[in-house]
Amino acid sequence: MLMAHPAVLHKLIEQYETLQLLHAEEAGSAEVRRRMDDVAYTLCVSTGTRDVDTALVAARHRLPGARAEDDSALSA
Repeated sequence: MLMAHPAVLHKLIEQYETLQLLHAEEAGSAEVRRRMDDVAYTLCVSTGTRDVDTALVAARHRLPGARAEDDSALSA
């Protein structure tokens, strides 16, 4: 499997978290939701996962300085 560069993963995580905040603040605007779905899909493809929560854990695990205790979330 191809591995996304940590800088790319870091940017995707930041984008998703920012969009989550915007989605909450704007009462779920369609545009923000669409962008969230796009970033979630990219995170899943980039990490070889099928849902955004697992993708976020996997992406964080691949960042420099990832903690060993984060491994348990990958097997769930």
